[in-house]
Amino acid sequence: MVLKIDFDKCCFKDGKCAKCSCSGACKGCVEVCPVDALKREEVLILDESKCIECGVCVNACPHNALSLH
Repeated sequence: MVLKIDFDKCCFKDGKCAKCSCSGACKGCVEVCPVDALKREEVLILDESKCIECGVCVNACPHNALSLH
């Protein structure tokens, strides 16, 4: 399986949260990833070499922007 990011649904755009009211204190996909495979830059970035496809981030995303295929 491969983790896919739907950037149209993702709340993180242009280096900041664009949909939520978290004021940048997100407790979402990046924070729950046990292997630090996700990070926020200008957009959400996935390091595929680190991802173990556990699905924890998928469950943590309130916008259904992440999926395993």
